[in-house]
Amino acid sequence: MTTTALPAESTAAQPGQLLVAGEWTDAEKARTTLVASPLGDAHTAVVAAASPADAIRAVEAAHHAARTWGSWAPARRREVLGAAAALLLERRDEICAVMTAEMGATTAWAGFNVHVAHGMLTEAAAQAYSAVGEVIPSDVPGLTALGVRQPAGVVVGIAPWNAPLILGVRALAMPLAYGNTVVLKASEQAPRTQAAIVAALHDAGLPAGAVNLVTNAPEDAPEIVETLIAQPAVTRVNFTGSTRVGRIIGELAARHLTRAVLELGGKAPMLVLADADLGAAVDAACFGAFMNQGQICMSTERIVVDREVADEFAGRLAERAASLVVGDPREAATQIGPLVNEAAVQHVDALVKDAVAAGAQRLAGGEPDGLYVPPTVLRGVTAKTRVYREESFGPIASLIEVDGTEEAIDVANDTEYGLSAAVFSRDAAAALQIAQRIRSGICHINGATVHDEPQMPFGGVGASGWGRFGSRAALEEFTELRWITVQAGSRHYPI
Repeated sequence: MTTTALPAESTAAQPGQLLVAGEWTDAEKARTTLVASPLGDAHTAVVAAASPADAIRAVEAAHHAARTWGSWAPARRREVLGAAAALLLERRDEICAVMTAEMGATTAWAGFNVHVAHGMLTEAAAQAYSAVGEVIPSDVPGLTALGVRQPAGVVVGIAPWNAPLILGVRALAMPLAYGNTVVLKASEQAPRTQAAIVAALHDAGLPAGAVNLVTNAPEDAPEIVETLIAQPAVTRVNFTGSTRVGRIIGELAARHLTRAVLELGGKAPMLVLADADLGAAVDAACFGAFMNQGQICMSTERIVVDREVADEFAGRLAERAASLVVGDPREAATQIGPLVNEAAVQHVDALVKDAVAAGAQRLAGGEPDGLYVPPTVLRGVTAKTRVYREESFGPIASLIEVDGTEEAIDVANDTEYGLSAAVFSRDAAAALQIAQRIRSGICHINGATVHDEPQMPFGGVGASGWGRFGSRAALEEFTELRWITVQAGSRHYPI
């Protein structure tokens, strides 16, 4: 296992600025903050640390730009979004290097982020014409009634670090497609990666103020977020992150009667039924549990496996987990990189030790080595363990054995979360019936819990949030539906 940071080259620290009203600028009083890297001190970056006044300036800039960007023809908005998508591809190598330095992304994960982010911007460009309304039949003679979709206004996007390109683009692409303007509050862990998104949009020709970037010191995050949400011009808050913080965001938004779209944590179950194709199930479980070190909201956190096939499945998954290459994420052969920080390692290690103490077997994995945690397979996990309920956000596959389909469904639903799920069975019709009984926003039959496409309605239920991202589903979230009427001829009134 490689754990020593290599000398900095393309990932060397670079200053980062705010983007406000079309200008790259320092924060108030030129204040900055350091961004620690899981690759070591040589990769520490310096970025602007915004003040509440800077946040207010960003919202004001977005508000002033709303009339300009919102009035552009759909074809013109489509052209700009498409150009931004192309710029992401052109800058792929630079962006991937920064992403790896900031959050420890492997080559595969960084490349996948660029691929999906490009697709999201391309899909947003295609949706520029989709904010259509409808004619609604009226009982009043001569009255034409219209349901008209219009931009909501200023959208505050708040994106996390774990998939910084995908989730950063999701925070702003569809709102921009529908004519809104955006203030992106970047993740404290991946601000330069998300600045690259804003830079691509800015360079593609968005009018000044249509997109703005705010970066901040971690200790200032609560005040910056509260300041952004409190501005009267803000009409939507678009947040992806932990359930704990999501509850705070939801409460703040409600205080100002501002609509919030929240995509929060997950505890995705993957049901492996007695008739499942075990080879396919092991492939999906390995990918779903260990991709990006399990630091994905859709990660396969609970594998609910029928006792009839548990022995074979557990053995095959443990073998696969032990074969994964753990090491420096900049090496092409690396499949498992470091966790983002020491706190994440301590959390994962505590969950594993608690499960083992409660009787679970560790079939694969071992002690952490710095920020590197080997892929871990736990068998015999029960409801008495912390890992049964707590989101691990780490490379842990927890096997929970059940007797039959009904118990599998009960276990799948025994959680406050409800984002993604999967069912493996050779009987697709029966699996579809099971999927409909699982409380989750997303469920894949014979596919991994980790799956995202720009055109799909993405979101969860329960503690996994509310609202939907993605293509036409976003139309409901980021536009206002207005009722407008036109009266032809005379109309009779009672008085």
